[in-house]
Amino acid sequence: MAVRKRDTARVNAPLGSLEIGDEVAEALGRAVPVVALESTLISHGLPRPDNLELAREAEDLVRREGAVPATVGMVGGIPKVGLDAVDLELIATREGIPKLSVRDLALAAAKGCHGATTVAATAHLAAQAGIKLFATGGLGGVHREARESWDVSADLATLARTPVAVVCSGVKSILDVPATLEQLETLGVPVAGFRTRRFPGFYLTDSGSPVDWSVENEEEAARAILTLEELGPERCGFVIGNPLPEREQLDPTLHDRALRAGLEELKRRNVRGKDVTPFLLERFREETGGASLEVNKRIIRNNARLAARIAVALAALHTGERDW
Repeated sequence: MAVRKRDTARVNAPLGSLEIGDEVAEALGRAVPVVALESTLISHGLPRPDNLELAREAEDLVRREGAVPATVGMVGGIPKVGLDAVDLELIATREGIPKLSVRDLALAAAKGCHGATTVAATAHLAAQAGIKLFATGGLGGVHREARESWDVSADLATLARTPVAVVCSGVKSILDVPATLEQLETLGVPVAGFRTRRFPGFYLTDSGSPVDWSVENEEEAARAILTLEELGPERCGFVIGNPLPEREQLDPTLHDRALRAGLEELKRRNVRGKDVTPFLLERFREETGGASLEVNKRIIRNNARLAARIAVALAALHTGERDW
Protein backbone atom coordinates (compact mmCIF):
# COMPACT_ATOMS: atom_id res chain seq x y z
CA MET A 1 0.00 0.00 0.00
CA ALA A 2 1.32 3.42 -0.94
CA VAL A 3 1.83 5.79 1.99
CA ARG A 4 1.64 9.54 1.71
CA LYS A 5 1.33 12.60 3.90
CA ARG A 6 -1.86 14.61 3.83
CA ASP A 7 -2.50 16.99 0.98
CA THR A 8 -5.59 18.88 -0.05
CA ALA A 9 -5.78 17.46 -3.59
CA ARG A 10 -7.48 14.22 -2.60
CA VAL A 11 -8.95 13.71 -6.04
CA ASN A 12 -5.43 13.12 -7.39
CA ALA A 13 -4.48 10.62 -4.67
CA PRO A 14 -3.39 7.17 -5.91
CA LEU A 15 -6.16 4.60 -5.47
CA GLY A 16 -5.63 2.66 -2.23
CA SER A 17 -2.99 5.05 -0.83
CA LEU A 18 -2.69 5.44 2.92
CA GLU A 19 -2.72 9.01 4.18
CA ILE A 20 -0.82 9.89 7.35
CA GLY A 21 -1.83 13.09 9.12
CA ASP A 22 0.78 15.83 9.43
CA GLU A 23 1.14 15.60 13.22
CA VAL A 24 1.49 11.80 13.09
CA ALA A 25 3.93 11.88 10.16
CA GLU A 26 6.10 14.42 11.95
CA ALA A 27 6.06 12.35 15.16
CA LEU A 28 7.02 9.17 13.32
CA GLY A 29 9.80 10.99 11.50
CA ARG A 30 11.26 12.24 14.81
CA ALA A 31 10.72 8.89 16.62
CA VAL A 32 8.17 10.51 18.95
CA PRO A 33 5.84 7.87 20.48
CA VAL A 34 2.52 7.43 18.67
CA VAL A 35 -0.64 5.57 19.75
CA ALA A 36 -3.26 4.40 17.27
CA LEU A 37 -6.94 4.68 18.19
CA GLU A 38 -9.83 2.97 16.41
CA SER A 39 -12.89 4.67 14.99
CA THR A 40 -15.53 1.92 15.17
CA LEU A 41 -16.10 2.65 18.85
CA ILE A 42 -16.80 6.25 17.82
CA SER A 43 -19.35 5.44 15.13
CA HIS A 44 -20.86 2.22 16.54
CA GLY A 45 -19.76 1.75 20.14
CA LEU A 46 -21.02 4.90 21.84
CA PRO A 47 -24.15 7.07 21.46
CA ARG A 48 -24.08 10.68 20.37
CA PRO A 49 -22.82 13.11 21.58
CA ASP A 50 -20.75 10.97 23.97
CA ASN A 51 -18.89 9.38 21.07
CA LEU A 52 -17.30 12.58 19.74
CA GLU A 53 -16.59 13.93 23.22
CA LEU A 54 -14.81 10.74 24.25
CA ALA A 55 -12.89 10.49 20.97
CA ARG A 56 -11.48 13.96 21.59
CA GLU A 57 -10.81 13.16 25.24
CA ALA A 58 -8.93 9.95 24.36
CA GLU A 59 -6.68 11.91 22.02
CA ASP A 60 -6.07 14.52 24.73
CA LEU A 61 -5.17 11.83 27.27
CA VAL A 62 -2.61 10.34 24.90
CA ARG A 63 -1.04 13.77 24.42
CA ARG A 64 -0.89 14.41 28.18
CA GLU A 65 1.13 11.22 28.61
CA GLY A 66 3.71 12.38 26.08
CA ALA A 67 2.59 10.58 22.93
CA VAL A 68 0.80 11.58 19.72
CA PRO A 69 -2.67 10.15 19.01
CA ALA A 70 -3.44 8.67 15.60
CA THR A 71 -7.15 7.94 15.23
CA VAL A 72 -7.63 5.71 12.19
CA GLY A 73 -10.53 5.70 9.75
CA MET A 74 -11.49 6.05 6.09
CA VAL A 75 -12.68 9.32 4.59
CA GLY A 76 -13.82 9.51 0.98
CA GLY A 77 -12.16 6.20 0.16
CA ILE A 78 -8.81 7.22 1.65
CA PRO A 79 -7.58 5.21 4.65
CA LYS A 80 -6.21 7.74 7.11
CA VAL A 81 -3.89 7.37 10.10
CA GLY A 82 -4.43 10.53 12.09
CA LEU A 83 -7.90 11.91 11.52
CA ASP A 84 -8.16 15.68 11.84
CA ALA A 85 -10.95 17.46 13.73
CA VAL A 86 -13.24 17.60 10.69
CA ASP A 87 -12.71 13.90 9.90
CA LEU A 88 -13.34 12.93 13.51
CA GLU A 89 -16.63 14.81 13.60
CA LEU A 90 -17.67 13.25 10.29
CA ILE A 91 -17.09 9.71 11.58
CA ALA A 92 -18.93 10.52 14.82
CA THR A 93 -21.98 12.23 13.34
CA ARG A 94 -22.59 10.93 9.80
CA GLU A 95 -25.42 8.42 9.50
CA GLY A 96 -24.73 4.99 8.06
CA ILE A 97 -20.95 4.91 8.51
CA PRO A 98 -19.99 1.28 7.80
CA LYS A 99 -17.69 -0.81 9.97
CA LEU A 100 -14.57 -1.73 8.00
CA SER A 101 -12.50 -4.78 8.82
CA VAL A 102 -9.33 -5.62 6.90
CA ARG A 103 -11.22 -7.44 4.15
CA ASP A 104 -13.43 -4.37 3.55
CA LEU A 105 -10.69 -1.77 3.06
CA ALA A 106 -10.01 -2.29 -0.63
CA LEU A 107 -13.68 -2.34 -1.64
CA ALA A 108 -14.51 0.71 0.48
CA ALA A 109 -11.55 2.59 -1.01
CA ALA A 110 -12.56 1.65 -4.56
CA LYS A 111 -16.10 2.94 -3.92
CA GLY A 112 -14.88 6.14 -2.26
CA CYS A 113 -16.66 5.36 1.01
CA HIS A 114 -16.33 6.80 4.47
CA GLY A 115 -15.74 4.10 7.07
CA ALA A 116 -14.93 3.37 10.70
CA THR A 117 -12.10 0.89 11.21
CA THR A 118 -12.43 -2.10 13.51
CA VAL A 119 -9.62 -3.37 15.74
CA ALA A 120 -8.36 -5.54 12.87
CA ALA A 121 -8.39 -2.77 10.27
CA THR A 122 -6.94 -0.21 12.69
CA ALA A 123 -4.07 -2.53 13.65
CA HIS A 124 -3.41 -3.30 9.98
CA LEU A 125 -3.28 0.36 8.92
CA ALA A 126 -1.32 1.41 12.01
CA ALA A 127 1.32 -1.21 11.21
CA GLN A 128 1.47 0.06 7.61
CA ALA A 129 2.34 3.48 9.05
CA GLY A 130 4.95 2.07 11.43
CA ILE A 131 2.98 2.51 14.68
CA LYS A 132 3.66 -0.03 17.45
CA LEU A 133 0.97 0.75 20.07
CA PHE A 134 -2.79 0.68 19.72
CA ALA A 135 -5.42 1.37 22.40
CA THR A 136 -8.98 0.13 22.20
CA GLY A 137 -11.81 -0.87 24.52
CA GLY A 138 -12.34 -4.58 24.00
CA LEU A 139 -10.85 -6.99 21.51
CA GLY A 140 -13.08 -9.00 19.20
CA GLY A 141 -13.07 -12.75 19.66
CA VAL A 142 -14.92 -16.03 19.42
CA HIS A 143 -18.66 -15.56 19.73
CA ARG A 144 -20.84 -17.75 21.87
CA GLU A 145 -22.23 -20.71 19.90
CA ALA A 146 -19.45 -20.24 17.34
CA ARG A 147 -19.51 -23.99 16.73
CA GLU A 148 -22.77 -23.42 14.90
CA SER A 149 -22.31 -19.88 13.58
CA TRP A 150 -18.54 -19.90 12.84
CA ASP A 151 -18.58 -16.32 14.11
CA VAL A 152 -14.98 -15.49 15.01
CA SER A 153 -13.68 -11.93 14.85
CA ALA A 154 -11.05 -11.10 12.24
CA ASP A 155 -9.22 -9.27 15.04
CA LEU A 156 -7.61 -12.53 16.14
CA ALA A 157 -6.20 -13.66 12.79
CA THR A 158 -5.05 -10.12 12.02
CA LEU A 159 -3.08 -9.91 15.25
CA ALA A 160 -1.28 -13.12 14.30
CA ARG A 161 0.29 -11.31 11.32
CA THR A 162 0.40 -7.67 12.44
CA PRO A 163 3.25 -6.29 14.61
CA VAL A 164 1.17 -4.04 16.85
CA ALA A 165 0.70 -4.25 20.62
CA VAL A 166 -2.95 -3.78 21.56
CA VAL A 167 -3.89 -2.44 24.99
CA CYS A 168 -7.43 -3.57 25.73
CA SER A 169 -9.68 -4.58 28.62
CA GLY A 170 -9.85 -8.16 27.40
CA VAL A 171 -12.69 -9.11 25.10
CA LYS A 172 -16.27 -8.02 25.48
CA SER A 173 -18.13 -10.20 27.99
CA ILE A 174 -20.73 -11.01 25.34
CA LEU A 175 -18.09 -13.31 23.77
CA ASP A 176 -16.70 -16.74 24.66
CA VAL A 177 -13.63 -15.69 26.62
CA PRO A 178 -11.96 -19.13 27.13
CA ALA A 179 -12.42 -19.99 23.45
CA THR A 180 -10.95 -16.62 22.45
CA LEU A 181 -7.85 -17.21 24.58
CA GLU A 182 -7.48 -20.69 23.10
CA GLN A 183 -7.68 -19.22 19.61
CA LEU A 184 -5.03 -16.60 20.42
CA GLU A 185 -2.77 -19.37 21.73
CA THR A 186 -3.30 -21.43 18.58
CA LEU A 187 -2.45 -18.40 16.43
CA GLY A 188 0.71 -17.77 18.44
CA VAL A 189 -0.33 -14.34 19.71
CA PRO A 190 1.20 -13.60 23.13
CA VAL A 191 -1.16 -12.36 25.85
CA ALA A 192 -0.22 -10.72 29.14
CA GLY A 193 -2.19 -9.02 31.87
CA PHE A 194 -1.05 -5.64 33.12
CA ARG A 195 -0.19 -6.28 36.78
CA THR A 196 -2.48 -9.32 36.80
CA ARG A 197 -2.56 -12.99 35.81
CA ARG A 198 -6.31 -12.81 35.23
CA PHE A 199 -7.71 -11.88 31.83
CA PRO A 200 -9.94 -8.78 32.07
CA GLY A 201 -13.65 -9.15 31.40
CA PHE A 202 -14.28 -5.75 29.75
CA TYR A 203 -17.05 -4.43 32.03
CA LEU A 204 -15.67 -6.70 34.77
CA THR A 205 -12.20 -6.67 36.30
CA ASP A 206 -11.86 -10.45 35.98
CA SER A 207 -13.33 -12.53 33.16
CA GLY A 208 -12.80 -15.73 35.16
CA SER A 209 -10.00 -16.90 32.84
CA PRO A 210 -6.30 -16.90 33.74
CA VAL A 211 -3.38 -15.83 31.56
CA ASP A 212 0.12 -17.29 31.71
CA TRP A 213 2.00 -14.00 31.85
CA SER A 214 1.79 -10.54 33.34
CA VAL A 215 3.80 -7.35 32.87
CA GLU A 216 4.29 -5.33 36.03
CA ASN A 217 4.91 -1.86 34.63
CA GLU A 218 5.16 0.14 31.42
CA GLU A 219 8.88 -0.52 30.94
CA GLU A 220 8.39 -4.27 31.22
CA ALA A 221 5.60 -4.10 28.65
CA ALA A 222 7.87 -2.07 26.35
CA ARG A 223 10.68 -4.59 26.80
CA ALA A 224 8.30 -7.40 25.85
CA ILE A 225 7.32 -5.55 22.66
CA LEU A 226 10.96 -4.94 21.79
CA THR A 227 11.93 -8.54 22.48
CA LEU A 228 8.97 -9.89 20.53
CA GLU A 229 10.34 -8.16 17.45
CA GLU A 230 13.51 -10.26 17.79
CA LEU A 231 12.32 -13.58 19.25
CA GLY A 232 8.62 -13.82 18.46
CA PRO A 233 6.88 -15.05 15.34
CA GLU A 234 7.51 -12.77 12.38
CA ARG A 235 5.11 -9.81 12.28
CA CYS A 236 3.10 -10.98 15.29
CA GLY A 237 0.97 -8.77 17.53
CA PHE A 238 0.76 -8.66 21.32
CA VAL A 239 -2.33 -8.39 23.55
CA ILE A 240 -1.97 -6.48 26.84
CA GLY A 241 -5.02 -6.92 29.05
CA ASN A 242 -5.61 -3.85 31.22
CA PRO A 243 -8.34 -4.51 33.80
CA LEU A 244 -10.47 -1.87 35.42
CA PRO A 245 -9.97 -1.51 39.18
CA GLU A 246 -12.72 -3.43 41.00
CA ARG A 247 -14.24 -0.23 42.32
CA GLU A 248 -14.75 0.98 38.73
CA GLN A 249 -16.21 -2.19 37.21
CA LEU A 250 -19.88 -2.74 36.44
CA ASP A 251 -21.75 -4.35 39.32
CA PRO A 252 -21.33 -8.09 38.59
CA THR A 253 -24.95 -8.94 39.44
CA LEU A 254 -26.23 -6.18 37.18
CA HIS A 255 -23.79 -7.30 34.49
CA ASP A 256 -24.98 -10.90 34.54
CA ARG A 257 -28.62 -9.85 34.40
CA ALA A 258 -28.00 -7.52 31.46
CA LEU A 259 -25.99 -10.18 29.64
CA ARG A 260 -28.74 -12.79 29.98
CA ALA A 261 -31.38 -10.35 28.77
CA GLY A 262 -29.24 -9.25 25.84
CA LEU A 263 -28.42 -12.78 24.71
CA GLU A 264 -32.08 -13.80 24.88
CA GLU A 265 -33.11 -10.78 22.81
CA LEU A 266 -30.26 -11.44 20.36
CA LYS A 267 -31.48 -14.97 19.77
CA ARG A 268 -35.12 -13.91 19.51
CA ARG A 269 -34.33 -11.30 16.84
CA ASN A 270 -31.77 -13.53 15.08
CA VAL A 271 -29.14 -10.77 15.01
CA ARG A 272 -25.89 -11.92 13.36
CA GLY A 273 -22.49 -10.85 12.09
CA LYS A 274 -21.32 -7.26 12.47
CA ASP A 275 -24.62 -6.25 14.08
CA VAL A 276 -24.14 -8.45 17.15
CA THR A 277 -21.72 -6.29 19.13
CA PRO A 278 -23.45 -2.89 18.70
CA PHE A 279 -26.81 -4.55 19.39
CA LEU A 280 -25.63 -6.10 22.65
CA LEU A 281 -23.81 -2.95 23.77
CA GLU A 282 -27.03 -1.00 23.32
CA ARG A 283 -28.97 -3.64 25.23
CA PHE A 284 -26.42 -3.42 28.04
CA ARG A 285 -26.85 0.35 28.17
CA GLU A 286 -30.63 0.01 28.40
CA GLU A 287 -30.60 -2.82 30.96
CA THR A 288 -28.07 -1.07 33.22
CA GLY A 289 -29.69 2.36 33.03
CA GLY A 290 -26.60 3.83 31.38
CA ALA A 291 -24.13 2.39 33.91
CA SER A 292 -22.42 0.23 31.26
CA LEU A 293 -21.83 3.34 29.13
CA GLU A 294 -19.95 5.04 31.95
CA VAL A 295 -17.86 1.90 32.49
CA ASN A 296 -17.13 1.77 28.76
CA LYS A 297 -15.86 5.34 28.90
CA ARG A 298 -13.56 4.51 31.82
CA ILE A 299 -12.20 1.55 29.88
CA ILE A 300 -11.32 3.70 26.86
CA ARG A 301 -9.70 6.39 29.01
CA ASN A 302 -7.63 3.89 31.02
CA ASN A 303 -6.41 2.06 27.93
CA ALA A 304 -5.49 5.25 26.08
CA ARG A 305 -3.41 6.40 29.06
CA LEU A 306 -1.65 3.06 29.47
CA ALA A 307 -0.91 2.66 25.76
CA ALA A 308 0.62 6.15 25.69
CA ARG A 309 2.80 5.39 28.70
CA ILE A 310 4.02 2.15 27.13
CA ALA A 311 4.69 3.98 23.85
CA VAL A 312 6.81 6.52 25.74
CA ALA A 313 8.69 3.71 27.50
CA LEU A 314 9.25 1.94 24.18
CA ALA A 315 10.61 5.11 22.59
CA ALA A 316 13.00 5.52 25.55
CA LEU A 317 14.27 1.96 25.11
CA HIS A 318 14.85 2.57 21.42
CA THR A 319 16.87 5.72 22.11
CA GLY A 320 18.64 4.36 25.19
CA GLU A 321 17.18 6.95 27.55
CA ARG A 322 16.38 5.97 31.11
CA ASP A 323 15.39 9.25 32.79
CA TRP A 324 11.62 8.81 32.36
